[in-house]
Amino acid sequence: MHDHDTSERLASYADVLAGELPDTWTSTRLTADAKDDLAELSDRIWDLDLVAASLAEHPLTQAAVLSRPDGAQLVLLDRHDGRDGFLIAAVAPRALPDEAYRAVPEPNGIALADDPFLSAEQVAGDLLARYDRALAQVRHNALGGIQPSQPDRIVLTWQPDGSVATAPADDRAGAILVAHGFIQDPQSGIYRLGGDDTQVQARALREIGPRLDALGIGTALQHPAGRTAPTSAPASMPPVPAATRTPTARTR
Repeated sequence: MHDHDTSERLASYADVLAGELPDTWTSTRLTADAKDDLAELSDRIWDLDLVAASLAEHPLTQAAVLSRPDGAQLVLLDRHDGRDGFLIAAVAPRALPDEAYRAVPEPNGIALADDPFLSAEQVAGDLLARYDRALAQVRHNALGGIQPSQPDRIVLTWQPDGSVATAPADDRAGAILVAHGFIQDPQSGIYRLGGDDTQVQARALREIGPRLDALGIGTALQHPAGRTAPTSAPASMPPVPAATRTPTARTR
């Protein structure tokens, strides 16, 4: 089969697979001309088993990347074992520290038959489930001293640079945070409010409380040791105990 035919087949399979997976996924093809993108992608493939062994003998010359709005990515690549179908693997998030990956099992990839509809069920019930667990763990590890929020409570944590950070449990709170000056890191999911102007910061903190409360979401303000919040911060946000975790290191 010619390279062009193989590339078209890979792209078509990826398009169907993306449409059959739960949630919303989009597919992007990377051809042999995209050498830098393929090299960067190879480095982020989150696998120490089947796909890693294949890549050791057959470096990427083409691939299809499936992306979800929350930053999750899967990569579809050719098999080189004489069988029909493809390999699929999880892609590790960009910009997370190596320590976030320590003790997190790799969501190793799987082989797919030449039927994207059946393969979507296999991916959803196996690889995607393991990938989502691993993603949640590394993102939690990357939070550092930021205590994860709950669906009914947002925990806001003062940072050493004077900013305030939080990791809301869902998009309802995220939309309110963004409307009041918080900026989200798409990889970690952390929202940060700068502290360059403490009056603007304090006003934003006062205003988000009632809006979150209207959604049934409470607020709590966490103060690291040795730091005092501005006097204009909302009194209704009680401090919560500092979160603790064991430092970890990436094994990927």
